[in-house]
Amino acid sequence: MDSLSATEALSAKGATHPRVSLDDIKAEIAGENYINAGDAAVRCGQPASAGMHLMTVCFLTMRNGFIVVGKSAPASPENYDQEKGRTFAREDAIRQLYPLMGFSLRDSLARQSATNAA
Repeated sequence: MDSLSATEALSAKGATHPRVSLDDIKAEIAGENYINAGDAAVRCGQPASAGMHLMTVCFLTMRNGFIVVGKSAPASPENYDQEKGRTFAREDAIRQLYPLMGFSLRDSLARQSATNAA
């Protein structure tokens, strides 16, 4: 998670107001599952299209039951690495959570502001 940690460090630098942090996101993850897209197709009785065995899919289940799907696949088949695929697919899913949780935080801040103004 080096790229996520680097993004988090830059985002935190100088931040003085509420924001979504990587720790906030991690705290909301209730479970994670990974699957190889080619293996999934075969298990469903379908032929795996060319290149499907190179795609890793990550499902992050949030505490509220919402599921985010991340994916990863190398451009060159020779570069396929299962561990890297899992790492990159998880990072893809986590990056999708930032705007969702940012919306939730902004919504909460707006409610607080409205309550304080009343």
